Amino acid sequence: MRKLNQTAKVYKKAQESAREAMIVEYLPLVKRIVDKMSVYLPPAVDKDDLIEAGIVGLIDAVDKYDPDKKCKFSTYARFRIKGAIMDELRSLDIMPKSMRQKSKQIEETYSKLENILGRSPTEKEMAEELGITEARYNKLMYELRSAFIINFDDFKSLKIDDDDNDGFEALLKSDEPAPDQKLLFKELCDILAEEIEKLPERARLVLTLYYYEDMTITEIAKILDLAKSTVSETHTKALMTLRARLRKRLGKEE
Repeated sequence: MRKLNQTAKVYKKAQESAREAMIVEYLPLVKRIVDKMSVYLPPAVDKDDLIEAGIVGLIDAVDKYDPDKKCKFSTYARFRIKGAIMDELRSLDIMPKSMRQKSKQIEETYSKLENILGRSPTEKEMAEELGITEARYNKLMYELRSAFIINFDDFKSLKIDDDDNDGFEALLKSDEPAPDQKLLFKELCDILAEEIEKLPERARLVLTLYYYEDMTITEIAKILDLAKSTVSETHTKALMTLRARLRKRLGKEE
């Protein structure tokens, strides 16, 4: 019996060591995710708080990861880390009510003009419809960039690449969602893929590099030979466009 107890202790210690090693190995991933998101957040948001939240998400991923689900740990960890960070941002309520209202107004105006024109409205057309100058509209879009980033995530709009179909399906199974939730998720992904294809080429490229190639705004700017502000603006407007279109198609009410 004593020998069995000793064996159990050794096994437990080995498990704990492996767990700690995995957490340490993926800590840089937490920082990278926070650094990417911080570009769009107000200066008042403390990055250390987001890193702490991300670490909690990482630990949660390590503890809940099941290799039998055929999902790469890095994929699963990224999902958990970002989810924990987004929860932290929502709890901070960094967007004043007035800004959230402006965000919604812009989305509704975009949808309205798109219906009337049969195409995406220009910045000038958006500004005229809102009754402001084009310069003010662009400034407003900059001020609202964090709102579009945070709110867009509410759709849980993850693109599923062909190579990762099994991985994301396993990711869903890891939390045992109801069958109707799985169906909704797949439907949402299909709709999102359709809407992404309708975006201008530069917007599609920026989204691809940012989300699917895991590049930062700075890295994308260098590759495309564009100013960081241009890449950031393209990213923000692409998300606003997608969110407005998804809201329209899904009939989402806040």
